[in-house]
Amino acid sequence: MRAAMMYGAGDVRTEHRPDPKIQQSTDAVVRTVLSCVCGSDLWPYGSLPATGTGRPMGHEFLGVVEETGSDVSGLEPGDLVVAPFTYCDNTCDYCAKGLHFSCRQGGRYGVDGVDGGQGEAVRVPQADGTLVKLPVDADSPLLPSLLTLSDVMGTGHHGAVTAGVGRGDSVLVVGDGAVGLCAVVAARRLGAERIILMGRHEARTDLGREFGATDVVAERGEEGVARVRELTRGDGVDKVIEAVGTLQTLQTSLAAVVDGGTISRLGVPQYEEGPLGPSTIMRNITLTGGASPARAYIEELMPDVLDGTIQPGRVFDRSYTVDQTPDAYRAMADRRVLKALIRF
Repeated sequence: MRAAMMYGAGDVRTEHRPDPKIQQSTDAVVRTVLSCVCGSDLWPYGSLPATGTGRPMGHEFLGVVEETGSDVSGLEPGDLVVAPFTYCDNTCDYCAKGLHFSCRQGGRYGVDGVDGGQGEAVRVPQADGTLVKLPVDADSPLLPSLLTLSDVMGTGHHGAVTAGVGRGDSVLVVGDGAVGLCAVVAARRLGAERIILMGRHEARTDLGREFGATDVVAERGEEGVARVRELTRGDGVDKVIEAVGTLQTLQTSLAAVVDGGTISRLGVPQYEEGPLGPSTIMRNITLTGGASPARAYIEELMPDVLDGTIQPGRVFDRSYTVDQTPDAYRAMADRRVLKALIRF
């Protein structure tokens, strides 16, 4: 099969890999229909040390089941399925708590001998717990939006849920990437009254307005905070969803939230220490968030995708073939593409 491999910073190649085979009785082999490049893929793309072996890439995909192991009972060859960005058994104590990312039998794609999602086929461990059947055909125009349930829509939703977004809230979304835009969708879906999107890429913030953002703040740092407070009568917002992961965006979030407010961090932190001293604790700010348990949200969000209430697939603004995956990485790293869709 053809699959994307990363050999170091800026070095993604599409090459031939062995076809996946059933290795455990709980496995399934899925023929990929759609995959994509994630913003989190850009961190190793900018910094991964060179290696001679390469690393299978991708963790968001949907496709058709080709083969199942002997202990897989809920899936059959021919089923169209979506895969959350980590695999899980969906039965352990962590999964029962909605912490599928911490599943005792779970893991990540592209490591420990598991295929990446940016290839023509994927061996999926713990298939019964991981894969969710889709009630549409493989040529449905809804597939891009259903693919977002693999990661970005579930992650944006996780930010809104952990921040406690509810009806009438004012919400600041920091970051106009695909996760930030999906967080706008999620905040609106949960009833937020004012949604301020902080970003400076006009095409993206225009989409954010269509998704439900009531205001856009292009300024950063102190100027950005001042603008947010101006929009909220000086108090700041009730909830912040931080979808970038830099120290500056954390500082912005802390400065823009009202005393007693909540900040949910979704962006993978690119720092080890932050401004969490006495001045922060005295304001009774709740700091939450984390890695999304995407599997926990798929059934909840899918009906709204199927009936068109939400259209998160609009974050995909360009399509590529698997052989063009290196171009997709370059385009996203250069900010020429918001989120690259890979069609098979």
